[in-house]
Amino acid sequence: MPARWSADSVLALAPDDSSRRAAVPLARPVPWDGAGAADGLVWGLCAGSGKNPYQVVVDLAGPAFKCSCPSRKFPCKHALALLLLWSAGTVPDQSEPADYARTWQEARQAKANGPKPSVRTGAADSPAATGATAPADEAAGSGSTGRGDSAAQKDEAAARRAAERAGRVTDGLTDLREWLRDQVRAGLAGSGLAGTGQGGADQMAARMVDAQAPGAAATLRGLAGAAANGGPGRLLAEYALLHLLIRAHERLAELPGGLAAVVRSRVGYPVRAADALAGPAVTDQWLVLAVREITDATVPGRRIWLRGRQSKRWAMLLTFAAPNGAWQDPGTARLRPGTEVQASLHYYPGQPPLRALISTRHADPAQGAPPGPGDDVGALLAYWSAALEQDPWLTTWPALLAGTPVPWGSARHDSAPNATSPGKGWYLVDGTGAALPLADRRSLWTLLAVSGGQPVTVAGEWHPDGLVALTTWHGDQAVTL
Repeated sequence: MPARWSADSVLALAPDDSSRRAAVPLARPVPWDGAGAADGLVWGLCAGSGKNPYQVVVDLAGPAFKCSCPSRKFPCKHALALLLLWSAGTVPDQSEPADYARTWQEARQAKANGPKPSVRTGAADSPAATGATAPADEAAGSGSTGRGDSAAQKDEAAARRAAERAGRVTDGLTDLREWLRDQVRAGLAGSGLAGTGQGGADQMAARMVDAQAPGAAATLRGLAGAAANGGPGRLLAEYALLHLLIRAHERLAELPGGLAAVVRSRVGYPVRAADALAGPAVTDQWLVLAVREITDATVPGRRIWLRGRQSKRWAMLLTFAAPNGAWQDPGTARLRPGTEVQASLHYYPGQPPLRALISTRHADPAQGAPPGPGDDVGALLAYWSAALEQDPWLTTWPALLAGTPVPWGSARHDSAPNATSPGKGWYLVDGTGAALPLADRRSLWTLLAVSGGQPVTVAGEWHPDGLVALTTWHGDQAVTL
């Protein structure tokens, strides 16, 4: 069986946002019976409104989908839900497929190995329109012309699917560009976003989901918050970044590899684990510095920040939870601040390299020593500036800082060069007197209690709106905030 996909990769297959929303509640064991996985197939019986359950089968090589429900969408909500269960590790491996799954697979193989139909170019021939998949996605069977032909057909099918998706994304981004122009022509005050409304951004976000550009959709959904927190200037900056992303996607083939990977990721193209594993491994003693729960996404997740003892490199591990609470990668999800693990990591394509996955653990996680002195504010902002040069759409950067949390107006903080909101909030002030605003969190009192007015080491995330403190250290003990 191939490596399990992430929940994010599964949901990226959804034909529209309504299918994605409908699949999530079904991704729990209750409606399913006889689910299993073998020989590149995942199958299961899902209880529906009729007396007979729906037979659901997914061929992971295509991927290709089959469901006995009346839906005309491919994949339907049942196939998506089954894949979510499989990605979470709740579908058991079996020695061989169920009869109905094997029958479907053999029928597809027979069709792939039979006479080739004449080539047509109409839109109805696309997998998105018919629900059919390109032939010869499977290993060669009886009657095949050989392994080389099967591999070539696989490559051809994959290239066709990639081209079809790229076409949908391009069409969607063209619509987004016109929408952005309309917003600027009408003026920010008339957009409905300058106040508390979302204007037409929700509708355009839905259009981006249909165009298989979920990254752009997420940015559109966040416009109201950006306008509320940063005013018209921040909103206009978000518009400009979206426009820059559209222009970059138009020139995708001309961009350097690292920047092209960034653009694809920001648009929302799925990124395969195999792409990361193809790169070199970085073996180190990785200290777990911070963990951030992701609760505002379609699928809840967990972001885990590591830093190498020797390499001093940052790495971010990302794992998602199924609706039944099972984690896609339980070993990664269990990592806690203050522990460390000897492991080999592979970074996903992009720049600067941050997201990674663990390929090999050379030892079990164990309690680790504190990370040592953190950076000062100037060093963090220099790293952030260099990162923005490589990825203009970056919104989150890991931080390990040494400083003292103080309220605005204290004697030490009045001359802080980075303070911009007099009379509001708390700041972390380093030894030079430079300060960064601390984002409001319920756990801020824990940080203040550990500090007691003295310098502490803080690990967290730097965002344009402030520093999110996630971990501090009390002696040798990591304290989660």
